Amino acid sequence: MNWWWGILFAKRTEKEKNQLNQQNIMLYRTFPKVKDKLSTLGFGCMRLPVLDNDPTKIDEAKAGEMLVYAINNGVNYIDTAFPYHGTGMLEPGMSEPFVGKVLKKGFRNKVKLATKLPSWLVQSRTDMDRFLDLQLQRLQTDFIDFYLIHSLNKELWQSMVDKGVADFLDSAIADGRIKHAGFSFHDNSKILFKEIVDAYDWTFCQIQYNYLDEDYQAGREGLEYAVSKGLGIVVMEPLRGGSLATNLPLEAETAFRNSNSERTAVDWALRWLWNQQDVSVVLSGMSDITQVTENIKTAADFGVKTLSVSELDTVGRVKAILQNKVRVGCTACGYCMPCPVGVDIPQNFKYLNDFYRFDDAQNKRHSMIMYNRLLDEKQKAPACVECGQCEDHCPQGISISEKLKEVDSTLAMSF
Repeated sequence: MNWWWGILFAKRTEKEKNQLNQQNIMLYRTFPKVKDKLSTLGFGCMRLPVLDNDPTKIDEAKAGEMLVYAINNGVNYIDTAFPYHGTGMLEPGMSEPFVGKVLKKGFRNKVKLATKLPSWLVQSRTDMDRFLDLQLQRLQTDFIDFYLIHSLNKELWQSMVDKGVADFLDSAIADGRIKHAGFSFHDNSKILFKEIVDAYDWTFCQIQYNYLDEDYQAGREGLEYAVSKGLGIVVMEPLRGGSLATNLPLEAETAFRNSNSERTAVDWALRWLWNQQDVSVVLSGMSDITQVTENIKTAADFGVKTLSVSELDTVGRVKAILQNKVRVGCTACGYCMPCPVGVDIPQNFKYLNDFYRFDDAQNKRHSMIMYNRLLDEKQKAPACVECGQCEDHCPQGISISEKLKEVDSTLAMSF
């Protein structure tokens, strides 16, 4: 029965389709190197509704309705990736085939399609072509509008360079399989981010960015650098995995309510991003039709520099409230680094603070996963030998070795 949504939409009268399209007027922006108009709201296809709580079983009836509605209300940037809606990062997921199936029903020429090379699976230069060709088949298309090198960190970036990623991108652009090249960034080094920006003639980059993570990973500093080099900016995690949408501390909810009772926490987070000229596309991983309609409504009536000074102050107050809900008073100044045995002290404390900052179980688990998967064993808390060198240099007077024990007892998990 999953194909019924397509038949039902096809049977709509032209008048009904026009009425649907006229419910909202989407706003558009461009990348500096691309003049195509891109919807300020992008549809991220990684959190689609599923059946039986199985991420590989996309509820195609509901998800199809969502995607078709979004496209017919002006959303033209569709983002997916090789592992989305799969069992992990090592196997292909079901998002790409689903997106391809939907777009094949007359929507492909209405959107700009983005997907990503699974860089962690690439073992050779030949693999790059193999994965791209497989993705084109899965998406049932001849070309990808915006193709990203996925999830770059220090190790993966060096691997991509060594295996000839620049030659691969040049070749794929020349033969028309991709139109524009970009990358998504998942590292904490702003120096590395700038190095990647300078290493190739990228069209765009995708970074995690929101009012709480203004200094996280690439951050505002990296965003401004990328823009200065002519790159377009696509924002991921605008709601920080949903944490900025639900279960905010009461004092944060009160601050928002006192400033504008009509605006939801989601509105505030998205408007803060769209208020910035340098942000071209904000990706939202929407899971139900209500989220789609509400996000489109927000995107359709909000532009650059439309938040007042008092409204920006409100966001600043909420950010301060969230930042104050910390377990360790680490400012990430770096005076404790480098650790003689390689422990990444500021990052350990960041994940612990993230765990306690929000009250919802999903975010707590996200912090645990980040700690366990993104840090090497030598960088994790248990590697600490309690030499005390870091504590001698800490301006905050933190009992670092004791707090590191709390990090591991709180966040350690087995897979």
